[in-house]
Amino acid sequence: MSANQSPQPAAASAGGAGTPDARRLRAILITVSIALMAVIASVSGLNVAQTHMAVEFGASQTTVLWIINVYALALAALLLPLGAIGDRLGRKPVLITGLIVFGAAGVVAGLAPSAGVMIAARVAAGIGAAMIMPITLAVITSTFPEEERGKAIGVWTGVAGGGGVLGMFLSALLVDVADWRWLFALPVVLVAVALAMALKSVPNSRERSTRSFDTIGALVSAIAVIGLIFVLQEGPERGWTAPVTLISLAVGVVAVITFVAWELRRRDAFLLDVRLFRERGLASGSITLLVVFGVQAGIAVVLFPFFQAVLGWSGLLSTAAMMPMAVMMMAASGLAPRMAAKVGARSTMTVGVALATLGLALMALFVSVDGGYPSILAGMLAMGTGMGLSMTPSTEAITSSLPRARQGVASALNDVTREFGTALGVATLGALLANGYRSAVDGRLEGMRIPDGAADTAREGVANAIEVAPTAGSHSRGLIHAAQQSFVDGWQQAMWIGVAVMAALLLHVALRGPENTAPLQPGAGAAPEAGVAGSVAAR
Repeated sequence: MSANQSPQPAAASAGGAGTPDARRLRAILITVSIALMAVIASVSGLNVAQTHMAVEFGASQTTVLWIINVYALALAALLLPLGAIGDRLGRKPVLITGLIVFGAAGVVAGLAPSAGVMIAARVAAGIGAAMIMPITLAVITSTFPEEERGKAIGVWTGVAGGGGVLGMFLSALLVDVADWRWLFALPVVLVAVALAMALKSVPNSRERSTRSFDTIGALVSAIAVIGLIFVLQEGPERGWTAPVTLISLAVGVVAVITFVAWELRRRDAFLLDVRLFRERGLASGSITLLVVFGVQAGIAVVLFPFFQAVLGWSGLLSTAAMMPMAVMMMAASGLAPRMAAKVGARSTMTVGVALATLGLALMALFVSVDGGYPSILAGMLAMGTGMGLSMTPSTEAITSSLPRARQGVASALNDVTREFGTALGVATLGALLANGYRSAVDGRLEGMRIPDGAADTAREGVANAIEVAPTAGSHSRGLIHAAQQSFVDGWQQAMWIGVAVMAALLLHVALRGPENTAPLQPGAGAAPEAGVAGSVAAR
């Protein structure tokens, strides 16, 4: 019997046994979506305040990056262990504890007098987020009836996918109209609302098991994630051949091998049954999320300097320019369950990945300095739609591969995959863009009489070139134009490699994606007041 065929005890509702009614399900979905938004917004929000933190704390760029990255590092490292603990101790108490820890950490961060206090607060916030994020999805998969579960997961994936851009936009707005410390007000308010609603509406559910907790697996998995994420975060800054980078890579790889070997030896008391990756649903869902989120994060790395350094836009306007892609992603995530019910999960994922691949190709083909924002808009819209269509069935494929009693682990695996994809995409596409820019700008600078110091600075990046351009005298405009054109060259190189990766994913999904399930018959299994998740998404 496979994991997704294992007996699944019904989750207990607040009123006792059975499934909550439609009104209660709607309240649950709104609650977990608000909690998830707080977590996602905190991943990207601080990016818009880097210079403010550096000035106020007198911190180096490395310290500022640690303030930003340590949150994601703690979150990713603890997702699997805390997801498993939520399954065992009860998902509601772990969710509530996470919300309290996260909210308190946000208050401390907002008032932090030094970079050291800020880093400690961000670590605590990451721990709280690691309690919240897997539980939000586990509550959905363990509470919603089967006919409503796909639509609810669609809402969840829409928030997870588009919430980062929305959070960054609101953060940039707060920085522009108030003070950077108000960035922490938004997550704290969201957490307070989610906490009040969770206490009232979220039912408790947990795994009733006499098996011992896999402590060794939890520790080794955390070491593996920390090692590999650290490499992806610090490699571009410290250098890929730096001793600390190579040591971290070795530790991460050894820990992964150790984790797999340890889990294969255990028969029942495992943290994650790695044998399940032989199943098409879990394997293809994980690979799809890894690549799609990697490309999404990498696109953001490419887009922001294009908006700011090439088009000359402010941080707020640059973030607003990302919103069409985020809106399409969230809308398509809500549409995906209905499409999957008609044509099957694999077909839906295939269409989604194909659209995302087309979006990348359009951006690579038509981007130009003179064309500006319209030259990439069509690609952004296709990209957002494709990602939304592919994310929801991928998430459902992962969660349905594990029994309901282990949905915290299933949700955590889903989230770890997203975090790895994000870190990998930022590191890879960022490096490709930088290398392509340097190669192109070298050729353009050869024929220009620019001081050596200015030329060396211009080679570091397009923003550096624009900053140093006034020192180039009569060649100032030529230097700016050369840097902008070189950035577009680097962009196209990165995009075409992204197209190749997405094309490989498209082939994999088309051939090895989850099995297409039979379409649902009209009206079959409809819940009272059907469309709970859809009504929430429409809001």
